[in-house]
Amino acid sequence: MKKITWLLPLVVTTVVVSAQKKSDRKTLTNLQQHISYLSSDKLEGRLTGAPGEKLAAAYIQSQMQQIGLLPMGTDGYLQTFTVKEGREPAANCSFELNHKPLAAGVQYIPLPFTAAKAVKGEVLPQANEPDNIWLINVADLDAAKYKSRLDLYKQQTAEAAKAGATGIIFFNGAETLPEINSWLEKTETAAPIPAVWVNKDISKILDDENANSFLIQMDIALQPVKRTGTNVIGYIDNKAARTVIIGAHYDHLGYGEEHNGSAKGKVLYHGANDNASGIAALLELGRQVKSAKLKNTNYLFVAFSGNEQSLSGSRYLASHSPVDLSKANYMLNLDMIGRLNTTNGLQIAGIGTSPSWSKLLENSGRETKVVYEASGVGNSDHTSFYRKQIPVLFFYTGMDDYHQPEDSADKINYEGTLTVMKVVFDLIEKTDNLDKLAFTTTPEPATAAIK
Repeated sequence: MKKITWLLPLVVTTVVVSAQKKSDRKTLTNLQQHISYLSSDKLEGRLTGAPGEKLAAAYIQSQMQQIGLLPMGTDGYLQTFTVKEGREPAANCSFELNHKPLAAGVQYIPLPFTAAKAVKGEVLPQANEPDNIWLINVADLDAAKYKSRLDLYKQQTAEAAKAGATGIIFFNGAETLPEINSWLEKTETAAPIPAVWVNKDISKILDDENANSFLIQMDIALQPVKRTGTNVIGYIDNKAARTVIIGAHYDHLGYGEEHNGSAKGKVLYHGANDNASGIAALLELGRQVKSAKLKNTNYLFVAFSGNEQSLSGSRYLASHSPVDLSKANYMLNLDMIGRLNTTNGLQIAGIGTSPSWSKLLENSGRETKVVYEASGVGNSDHTSFYRKQIPVLFFYTGMDDYHQPEDSADKINYEGTLTVMKVVFDLIEKTDNLDKLAFTTTPEPATAAIK
């Protein structure tokens, strides 16, 4: 998730707190159980495709089975999808700079057209000579001359090889690590020489005009990689003409392997609010809807993986849905709902995606301040369904400890999470007897609301 930019709130409401019921106490206990387990050390941060993700999927599957939801995956409750298929630095890939080994995938990344070769040399700054490794300052190049950033690197490599370079290292590139890694999903014809991109820290070293020389030794190699994630899908089949989709993602950052957390090095990211809170609410809403007398709608409950990898899980499900999406009434997304407070309140995005939302959401909070926002687009899983012209709502309570190791279960506002659940369930009840909601497009925000 990324920094938040909210559009102008349309409505803010504050309502009175109601007394807690016995059923609420049971739900609170269950919420605490779900969040404590999903954010525990045992699950190792639930990185998509990692063992912790598999443990989380097994837990969610068992809970859906206990609730009585029907399995709607391709393998019971599970739907496996490909997150990434391409190449990555091989185990024997190495790069030493002045006798210090660099970390593949962090400090340097082989480019997708690299040759698989070992080269070494003593390289002088700003002196690219035949029969040696070349250093190319990308900031000095005119990127407008090339069809793409990747084309820039390919052509520079071809020219260096033709001039006798034994290898090429690009520094001061404007790209991010995820962008360079995404290039490794492409199939490219191999160049005659090894070609490597280095990050900002290594670029500073290579850009030092006072350096005498650099001792460089590289053994560059890539290996095939296929990474998969797993959605968990349960269903309530009322033989109805329309279906409501309720979703939340359960994956998180693991130990920060993909460098999208706030800390450096190997640190466990628990992901209690992001998004064990949403999954806990999803499961308890499944339990409530299953026992309720709501018979005019079918309900698809989906725990998405791959959210932290460009919404890959929800995008896959939206393209490989187990139900006919033309009959989908709307989609509700629960993402980071565990930090409700009086300052931010409950934020609900997407009310511009149907003309019905504003009326349906009037006085729906009852227990908290509610802030409404129009856009159906953001960096969370509702976007995948908005793109299919389905009305969406996105429920969210704030960015406290976002992508930080401190996002732990002891900081969750469980009463607040229950409050969010009540808003959602109230909406589900209200729409059970209504006709299918109309869809409307919303302006694309300049900055995504979340993630």
